[in-house]
Parts: sequence; structure tokens; C-alpha cells
Amino acid sequence: LQVSVWTAGWRWKGTGTRSTHRKEEGTAVAQAVGARLKELKEKEEESVLLEALVPTARLPVSPPRSPAPRLPVALRICTLVCRSWGDRPQLCQVTCGVGRAEAPVRHGAMLPQSLDSSLQQWGVVASEQRQALATRLREAAEATMAALLAAEAELTPQQRGGARAHTDLLGVDFLLACVDDTLELVALSTNSQHCLETCLLVESMGRDIGEPHGDLPRLLAEVMLHRAQCHLVEGKDIVLIGAGGVSKSFVWEAARGYGLKIHLVESDPDHFAAGLVETFLPYDSREHRRDEEHAQRVTELLHSRGVRPHACLSYWDDCVVLAALVCQRLGLPGNPPAAVRVAKQKSRTHQHLQGCQHGHPPPSAFAVPCRRLRSHGDVEQAAGAVPFPAVAKLEFGAGGVGVKLVESRSQCHAHAARLWRDLRDDADHPGIGLGWGNAMLLMEYVPGTEHDVDLVVFRGRLMGAWVSDNGPTRLPAFLETAACLPSCLPPDRQAQLVRAALQCCLACGLQDGVFNVELKLGPAGPRLLEINPRMGGFYLRDWIREVYGPDLLLAAVLVALGVPPILPSRPSPRTHLAGVMCLGSEHGGALGVRDGEGGGGGGMAALVRLHERGLVRLNRLFEETAGAGEYEEPYLSVGCQGATRAEACVRLLGLCQALGIDSPRYPVEYFLSHFK
Repeated sequence: LQVSVWTAGWRWKGTGTRSTHRKEEGTAVAQAVGARLKELKEKEEESVLLEALVPTARLPVSPPRSPAPRLPVALRICTLVCRSWGDRPQLCQVTCGVGRAEAPVRHGAMLPQSLDSSLQQWGVVASEQRQALATRLREAAEATMAALLAAEAELTPQQRGGARAHTDLLGVDFLLACVDDTLELVALSTNSQHCLETCLLVESMGRDIGEPHGDLPRLLAEVMLHRAQCHLVEGKDIVLIGAGGVSKSFVWEAARGYGLKIHLVESDPDHFAAGLVETFLPYDSREHRRDEEHAQRVTELLHSRGVRPHACLSYWDDCVVLAALVCQRLGLPGNPPAAVRVAKQKSRTHQHLQGCQHGHPPPSAFAVPCRRLRSHGDVEQAAGAVPFPAVAKLEFGAGGVGVKLVESRSQCHAHAARLWRDLRDDADHPGIGLGWGNAMLLMEYVPGTEHDVDLVVFRGRLMGAWVSDNGPTRLPAFLETAACLPSCLPPDRQAQLVRAALQCCLACGLQDGVFNVELKLGPAGPRLLEINPRMGGFYLRDWIREVYGPDLLLAAVLVALGVPPILPSRPSPRTHLAGVMCLGSEHGGALGVRDGEGGGGGGMAALVRLHERGLVRLNRLFEETAGAGEYEEPYLSVGCQGATRAEACVRLLGLCQALGIDSPRYPVEYFLSHFK
């Protein structure tokens, strides 16, 4: 065995004098260390490193083309890893240097070549083995940067060099060694400059022979621009209309992380978020049919408190029109209130789109026949225009509450009578749109699979889109049961959904914002269910961030500030997620959650522990079970992830069976069966 003695520190950048010795040569090693110590400058935080020289693996090489003897060679693998979306390490580039085995292979001493070519030249003939090594290399390089980022997170801002100082780019060099007849990756060193120079040289060499640009420049540019936008929003004053419930708890932590100053206008004077924001402005706006009046008073309230906002928006469904009106009064960027009203009122959305006849295809192609219901006389008229079976639901509803498949006009009359009796105003069921009244609509039933499309739109231009799939519902109700991300659909079918969602939003006048669009996809293409003119609810922001990296909350803030958000130009999923919704009525016993109780033990305690260990994704939607009977809402979402969709579904099904979430009344296996 041999050891290497060399000088390390920022001044040397890996170019310090290096000497190699046999391990038995203790005197020579001591003398070399002593000589290097004399070269150090104490104030420069330099040191002398004594490292073991790891012998490179000796592999059976392919038969040479020449009978001349072949010299043993060493392989230095250079990787470049960047801090990508969601502060996740992402491997950007891999290249290799080949040199004589008796001396360390250094950067810049030879022209680089690809990992695959190097391994083939080295004798790794099987493509499966080369692919396995490439996968292990990616995992090792990203794990190295993850460890460095975790160590940085423990440092104080002063130790890091500033509140926002951190590593965005890291080079990691590896050697392939042979341990017990198995090839093992050994990390040699970390750096930034040398690996970046080598990887950029590879890009330049590729263009010399006509190869297209690689992903490295794009990834680095996206990382730097995204970081710049994070700095841009820091310290901005944001008026947020409506706090929402526990399902929106992530907003306060995220706002603190981005350095936003949130000025919250909220109807509940005792809301838990009151102590988590810069300014808390209690104002009762629950009667949303008076939003014009509310907008005037909110504007006066902001002026009286000296709040001069840079942007105003809402993540809460009930408050999107009020937020648009406040933006208009304050002269802030945002959608016209008339456009938000069209999107907020479901029957008006479809009737408006039916009149949009321009385009190929026109937006009217995605609209569904429907009629507004405010009386039983309206039911009679609608029954003559909308074929049965049909869907009856609240005009301004949310969360799937009160949505039901009706087979005849008599069923529609009965459902409307119950709903108008039980759900009259916001006090009867907060958060489902009853502040707008309890009008209903009857809508043609659209067969097909159901999907969510989450869009980021800036000045009419699509900046980003993500498609997720929903499982079959428990008819005649339409509460969500299960979901998966990324979508199971082939790219062309996803593209249909995205284009339909975008055309519907633009046709309604929604030019700027983050929107959640619900559609059905049948053999003839997509049909619109509804447009939610705000960021997707439930688990969607969390899932999209986990799978793809971008944060919809930050994107919404940037658009509200009048800044086009930087998003991945070629989004690629890093994992697969599958999830199931839980109901208090079905799972209260298994999870230890009873009606009206938010604590929980038993299965719920197990889920919390698994969530804390990163083994499941738990999204609480309510502090306690919400609603009852046919007006019940899901209490929480439980998700599992895997390298493939099948793996995620298998893990989720096993978890649900172990905790009693799966049952004959709530067949999770059936809900997941559509995700193929």
C-alpha cells in the first residue's frame, strides 16, 4: 500500500506539491509531512493531508487490436452536481480521465471522455453492468452533496459566510477500486472549479463534432436564475387574503423560508396564523356576495396600518375574487376581477366557453352542457336540457362536497332539496363556497378518467404544467379517493390535457397566476370539469415539489409581483407518488380519529412516525374530521413513493392493509387499479 502527502487549502486549489511513499517508509513520510508543514500559512487555514492511495481496479480488458503489451491504466471519474429544484442534489455531468496506473490521474492532464466509453475500454463489456455502475455513481455523487448541504445547514450564517451563502455547485471525483472481487466507487475529493472546467470542456468537444448542446448549461442557468429569484422575493410585502385551514399550514413556513413579509387579511380573529405573519388584519369577509364592499374596506384597512404591498393574492378558494378586487384597487398585477368571477362560478365558466368559437379546436370543444339551479322550477327546466345521468353540485362548491350523480329528475329534486335544507350559508359548512350562496348546477356526466392540471401562466404564456391522475370515485359521490404523480398517461394524452386547460383559462381571461384545472379524459379527448383560479389544494403543492422540485407557492408570488417565474424547461420526475384519501367515517377507528376529534392515536400515531422518518407523505387537510354523511370531506392524504409507479402503489396498498385503511367498504386496491 502507498500513501500520499500533500498540501491542502483554498490557496492551493489541489495543485500543491504531492509526494507518494510506501506505507512502510515511516521516516520518509514523516519528513515529507514536516516539509509541507513549513510551507503552511496559519491564517489561511491550510493543512497537510496524509491519504491512502487506493489502487485502481484491474479488470480483464478486451483483446487489443495490436499484439503490443498494454500498460495498466487508472480511471478518474469526474462528476458535477448542482443544487436543483427543492434544494435537491442533481447530477449534471459525468466525464472521465484515463492515465497511468502508477500515478494519480489529475484534472487537465488529458482530454476527457465519457464514462461509458471508458468502462468499455477498461473491459466492462456488459451494458447492464455499465448502467448499474452509472446508477451507483449518480447516487454516490448526489449523496455526497446531500451530506455537504446537511452539514452547511447546521452552520450559523456567520460560519457560512452570510445568511444566504451556501453551495450551489459541487464537483466530486471518484476512483473505481476492486474490493472482494466487486467494483466499488471511492470518493477522492470535492471541488468546484476543476470539475466544472473539465465538464465544460466535454461540452465544447461535443459541439466540435456536431453534437447537440447537453443539459449542463441549461441546468446551471436554471439553478442560478432560480436562486436569484429567491433573493428577489426576500423582504417583499405580500397581502394574503384568507388564511385557510390546517391544509394551508405550509404557507407560513414557506413564507418565512423565502423571507416574505405576509400581511394577512382573515375572517377568523383567533386564527392560528395570527402570530406567524408580519401583520394580522382581522376582517370578516365571509359574505362574498358583498366582495366589492369588502375590497374597499380591506384597502382602507391596509392604508390605515401603513401597509404598502408589492403584491396581493389568495390561495384560499373562497377569497380569489376579493383578492382580484383588492389588486385592482391597489394597482397591483393580477387578473381582472371579471375573469376570476367567470372561473369561480362553474355554470358561468361553461356557458362562457360555449361562446368561444375561435381556435383549433375552439375552447367551446371542452365545455360541458350545464344549467344553474336556484329552485325546483330550475330543476325541471334543466332536466329538459341536460341528459341523465347527470352531476348535481354546488355552483361555488369546493372539495367535492355535495357533488352527486343523479339518474333522473326525481333524484335531482331530492338531492337539491336536501342540499338547500342542510347547506344554507358558511356557518353550516365553512370553506366550501357557501359565502357565495347555495345555488347549484346540473351538469352532463362526462365518462373517462379524471385528472388535475396545475398551470403556471405569466401574461398569457405557459411557464409550467403538471398532470396528476385521480382514481375512481365511490359513486354516486365524487369525493377524491386516490391519486398519483407523475401521470400514467402517455405524453401525447398529457399534452391534450395541458393544452385544453390552458385554452380554457385564457378564454376566461386568466392571463397571470397559478391555476388548478380539473378535467375528464375520454376517447374523444379532454372535457373541462372546473377551473380553480388559485394554486392546487390538498397535497398538490407538496407532491409537485417532491416529484419535480418547483414550488407552486413561490411561482404564485413571483407572478403576483409581475416577475416571470423560472421553472424547469424539461421537467423530469425524480420519484413516483401514489396516495389515498382517508375519511373520518371510514377510518376513524383504524386511525384513532373520531368525529370532531383531531388528535388521534393508534394508526394515526404510526403514520406520524413514518412521516417523520420520510417513509410516507402525510398531508393533514383538517384539524378535525370535517362534515358528516354525504357532506363529509377527506380528513387526510397518505402517500407512498417509489422508483416506479408500481412500487409506490404496492407500498401504499401494503401500508393501507396493515393500518386498516383498506376495507371492503373502502377498497384501496380498486382505487389504485387505474394507475397503470
